Amino acid sequence: MLQDIEPYLACPHCAQDLTRHERSLRCPAGHSFDLAKQGYVSLLAGDAHTGTGDTAEMVAARADFLAAGHYRPIADALAAAAAAAVGDGADAGAGGGADGPGGLVADLGAGTGHYLTHVLDTLPGRVGAALDISKYALRRAAKAHPRIGAVVCDAWRPLPLRDACADLVLNVFAPRNGPEIRRVLRPDGTLLLVSPTARHLRELVAALGLLSVDEEKQRRIDEKLGPYLTPAGRQPVEFTLRLSAQDVRTVVGMGPSAWHTDPDRLAAALEELPEPVEVTASVTVAAYRRP
Repeated sequence: MLQDIEPYLACPHCAQDLTRHERSLRCPAGHSFDLAKQGYVSLLAGDAHTGTGDTAEMVAARADFLAAGHYRPIADALAAAAAAAVGDGADAGAGGGADGPGGLVADLGAGTGHYLTHVLDTLPGRVGAALDISKYALRRAAKAHPRIGAVVCDAWRPLPLRDACADLVLNVFAPRNGPEIRRVLRPDGTLLLVSPTARHLRELVAALGLLSVDEEKQRRIDEKLGPYLTPAGRQPVEFTLRLSAQDVRTVVGMGPSAWHTDPDRLAAALEELPEPVEVTASVTVAAYRRP
């Protein structure tokens, strides 16, 4: 619930602490943020906008695809990496920069909260902050797990979290703001980053003309994070999906290709695919530490 993560939140305007006042959060400088009835709070700065966030249709597609269990091996690998990084929660509350009820897991680009839910199930002593710019996604994330608090924010701006407050930051198929991730991680905290390899969905990329992944993606990620975080290991996760035509429509509709794919062209291309179609899922789960 949102109240679980309130001790870790900071005002997006002045970075001061936020406290609850009935149906709003306020800082000592007088900035106030109303709590949405759907269970999340928007901590966007006044000149920010949500135009780059996932649409309601994209969020619904993602929720359906993930609920079907297609990416369960990714969620399992991430949860195992989280347990290895911070333990089972027995020491929750002992570290971090906030006087919160337990250690914080911040999911930057959390979407519906699917992956954060799996991690929190593995770490029973911790609470989770689902951070995303899409209010449609956060309406779902706010209800995904009893220890998730959902916050609308822009990943490319200062995050509305206190300094050194998070034991763990998750980043799954999402934007990465190296300076801010370092700032919110406590000393020796861990970033777990899931990114696609060039083999991810390669059969659909070729057949449907979807956006492809650069062969040098992991190297570029390491270079951009290098000034702020230290690599601490990585694990490849690759498996085969057997997808129906509807599954293919859903996986296309939930990702970045949804912004660039013509529906009529997609429908025609789907007619040429066998059913079910075997598709490669291929990602890297990489760990980075704050020195």
